[in-house]
This record gives sequence, structure tokens and C-alpha cells, in this order.
Amino acid sequence: MAQGRERVLSGMRPTGKVHLGNHLGALDNWVRMQDAYDCFYFVANWHALTDDYDTSEVPRDTIEMLADWLGAGLDPERSTLFIQSLVPEHAELHLLFSMVTPVGWLERVPTYKERIEQQGIASPSYGLLGYPLLQAADILMYKPTWVPVGVDQVPHVELTREVARRFNNAFRPVFPEPDAKLTEIPKVPGTDGRKMSKSYDNAIYLSDTPEAIVRKVRPMVTDPARKRRSDPGNPDICPVFDLHKIFTPPVEREQCATGCRTAGIGCLDCKEVLLGHLVPRLDGIRERRQKFAEKPEVIIDILREGSKRAQAVARRTMDEVRAAVNLTP
Repeated sequence: MAQGRERVLSGMRPTGKVHLGNHLGALDNWVRMQDAYDCFYFVANWHALTDDYDTSEVPRDTIEMLADWLGAGLDPERSTLFIQSLVPEHAELHLLFSMVTPVGWLERVPTYKERIEQQGIASPSYGLLGYPLLQAADILMYKPTWVPVGVDQVPHVELTREVARRFNNAFRPVFPEPDAKLTEIPKVPGTDGRKMSKSYDNAIYLSDTPEAIVRKVRPMVTDPARKRRSDPGNPDICPVFDLHKIFTPPVEREQCATGCRTAGIGCLDCKEVLLGHLVPRLDGIRERRQKFAEKPEVIIDILREGSKRAQAVARRTMDEVRAAVNLTP
């Protein structure tokens, strides 16, 4: 651990290019944490198998995601960036945790039930059931003080704390219990008004050109009550205004809100104000990420070097774990 710094651990599944919702909900916060914490951020590629057995796109998606991470400001000199499957100690720790964790603990995790219902899974795999336990191994391996998550992931961190407690009581104290550091995730609507998501095809990506962003924002849904330019609207229910809250300075934002309520401005006028702040905010990220995307070998080197650093930490942890479990003479 960096001298005098608390450690932070988080990861993302490799699903390709990062969109604005991912950035505001997690990545931007990761970047800001680099100055104050010893940061470990990983590509959760084993976790990707719980969604799909087709891994043909995972290597490419990893490169695309890392280009966005680096473009957004993650610095391999200040953070350890690594690939989960290149540190096989995670799998060993997951196995040992599975020996002491009751099945009931895993079945009660809200996201497990949600995914079964949402995806209509008739016969869930052990990997899906054990997803939170592998996540606990990912976290506890590095003994972080904090795990930055959104409120929906808090049950996973609480399970991780319970697993640490269970292991420590069954064998001997090895793992400190990490705390969730809630990420203030703003409401990030997609272009259709629903939550921004790749699966909804409503996302603005960090890699989008200014022209692409304009094409996506101009037709965005707004307050449905504004059928005509002269109709007053309600910015509190307008997805475009949710983006104003994130990107537009307060004075201009309030001018847009007043104009909306009085029909003093039209929706296209309001969107032009938003674009004037949104596009410049993403310009630097896009330009930096493009330089990395053009050199995938650099990204691979960063990940392999980071994985070596992560594995050095993981090996020290597993030395303690094996000594505590005491299976070999």
C-alpha cells in the first residue's frame, strides 16, 4: 500500500466503450480518488462469463474500455490497472470462501434474484449464484479500506464484510472489513429518457465525436407536455434538464428552466445551451482516448504490468490465507 494512504478497489466488466452514465457514475470518481488513495482498478473479465459464454469480443472490449479509462484520466503510474483473470489467486480465494459461506447468504443477494427474473433464467449456474462471492474475493484480496459503489451494490459490500468476518472467525484474522464509499451517481438519462444503457441503444459514449453527440442530443425526448413551441414545460420531468444539472453552470441552467416554464425558449434552444457545455467537457477525453486506442499494444503493456503489481499483493495475501487455513504440512 502507498505510504500513509488508504486503499480503494473497484472494477468493471469489459463490455466495450464507456458511456456517459458509466463515466459519471464511476469512472470520474475513480480518477479523482487517485490523488488521495492507493487505487486498484480491474477488468472483471471472469464476471463477464455470467452474462454470456461467447468471449470472442472480450479482448477487444477490454482494449476499448481501457482506452476510455486512460482518456478519462486514470494514470497507470498512480493506479494499479489490471485484469482479473491474470491474477489467478482470485479464483483460489473464491474457492476457499465457498467452503465457509452458506448458500442462503448468496441466494438473498438482491441482484441475483433480479437477474434471474429479468433474464428469465430457469436454471441458474453456480457461477451466477457465486458471483457475489467471487466479488468478495476480488475485494478482500487487496484489503481495501473503501469500495466505491452505487447504492445498488451496497448489499455486495455487506456480504463481503460478512464473508471476511466468517473466514476470520473460522480460521484466524486475515481480512479487515472494507466499507462502501457511496458514489454520488447523478441521474443520467439516455436519449430516449430511460436510464442510459448500451442495451437500450440510447447512450452517449466518451468516444463519440462532437457531431455524433449533437445528432444524439437534438432529437432527445423532453417534457411531453411541450407539443408546440408556445407550450410551457416542466424542467423537473425533462431528461434534457437532468443533463443540464450535471453540465450547465447554475445561472444558465436556471435561465433555461425559467424559459421552459414560461415557453420563453424552445426545446431546441435549451438543447443548444446543453451542447455548449457537454461537448467541450468530452472533447479532451475523446482526444486522449483516441491516442491510446490507436496503440493497443500500449494498453496491453499497461494491463500486464499492472497485473504483475496486483499479483504481488495477491500472493502476499494468499500466503497469509494458506497459513491460516493450514492444509499442508
